[in-house]
Order: sequence, then C-alpha cells, then structure tokens
Amino acid sequence: LLADGVKYAFVSNSDNLGAQLDMNFLRWFAESGAPFVMEVTRRTEADKKGGHLAVRKADGHLILREVAQCPDADIPEFQNISKHRYFNTNTLWIRLDALKEILDANGGVLPLPMIRNSKTLNPRDPESAPVYQLETAMGAGIECFPGARAVNVPRSRFFPVKTTSDLLLLRSDAIAVDEDGKVALAPERKGKTPVVDLDSKLYKLVDSLDSLGLPSLIGLDKLTLRGRFHFQDGAVLQGTLLMENDSEETKEILPGVYAGA
Repeated sequence: LLADGVKYAFVSNSDNLGAQLDMNFLRWFAESGAPFVMEVTRRTEADKKGGHLAVRKADGHLILREVAQCPDADIPEFQNISKHRYFNTNTLWIRLDALKEILDANGGVLPLPMIRNSKTLNPRDPESAPVYQLETAMGAGIECFPGARAVNVPRSRFFPVKTTSDLLLLRSDAIAVDEDGKVALAPERKGKTPVVDLDSKLYKLVDSLDSLGLPSLIGLDKLTLRGRFHFQDGAVLQGTLLMENDSEETKEILPGVYAGA
C-alpha cells in the first residue's frame, strides 16, 4: 500500500453498521499528525460489557481494557459507565508509515496483550466441553503508537450487531435505513437507543429469534426478557419492561400496547 502511495487505513468491524468513511474525519486525521486514532463514544447500559479506554500510569499511554482481561472481582467497576465513560467502537484510523515502523521493530507483529475468552466447544450446548479462545484486540494497538489519540464520536457512528438482542433491535421499527443503506435510530427515538436484553439461554443464536416474533420497539426504553415468549403482530412495547415466564410453555403476547414505567 505504501508503495502505491496509500498513506492511511480506515479499519472497522463488519458488524458495526454505523461505521462509514467520513471525509471530514479523514482530513482532520491527516492534518493532526496522529499515527493512530480510535473512535470512541459514551457508554450506555447496552455497552457496559464493551472494552473501555484507560490511561496506563507507568507511561501515560492510552490502553484498551476488555472484559475478558478483567478479574471477576472488578467486573462491577468495569461496568461502571459513569467511571469508565468511553468505549472502543473498533473503528480505527491508522497512518501506514507509522504502522510499518512498529511492525519492523517488532518482527512483523504488533506486541498486543493476549486475551483469553472462556467458551464451550458447542455454542448450542452450554454443557459441552469448556474451551479457551485466544485472541488479540485490534483496538489494543492504541498502546503501541506514541501520540495515539481517541475521538468521541456521535452515537450514530456505532451500531453493532453482535448478539441476538442487537439483531432484534435492528429488525424493529426503532431503526431506520435510508436510501444509501445508512442505519440509524428512527427520528422518534431522538437519539436514545432502546436497550434489549434477551434470555441468553433461549435466544443466543440467530435461528432462535424465528419463534420470538417482532414487536414494535419504537417507544421502548428497556426490555428484559426471561423465558419463552412469542410476540404476535401488533404487539407494542413501551417504557421499561421486565417480562418473565417460568413455564416451559411459550407465552403468547397478543396484539396491544404493553407499557412499563
């Protein structure tokens, strides 16, 4: 890329539907002289498990801390969105000459911390053999670039689809897609993202949503769903709702408005 005259790289997750190349941002990045910039945004309840920025006391460098790197005893503090206010959107801007220098100095790899995630061999069976997924986070590269910066961007530049909870929201009327394919909250939401928390034991995989149905979420603040449900067409959820079903039978939610506090 450098040989072809390319100076900058824009890197984003494929599951972040809000990440789009912004020419104004690119111009600022080029003029800033920063070798690496991470787009961050304010954490909400929906993002409390996401990696957040911190400052390393030893040298003042920005670093990224993921939940898998956090001791269990510190999880409540990790998820404190008032204390750790900014999280990594995984949208990165990188100056390629700076990247090459760091790669050359480290044998062709970035010296990133290893992350160990606990999984099960079969994601559909929580009782299957436990395994570890070893990975490095590309956002952790912020600690490798002296002079790296983070920029707080509008929430509209972060729309992830990592879980079935995210996918249910994406499919709902709380989300609008314009003619250019840009995904954004419906105008009626006034910039506030609904929080959807589905039962992870029952709705972990995409095909599990087929039996759930699709209620209206445009007036929703937060939905916590525990147990088996089916939302019939015309079911409208508003406010903050906790819906629980301890039975093995699926509970039918009939057409109508269901409003919480």
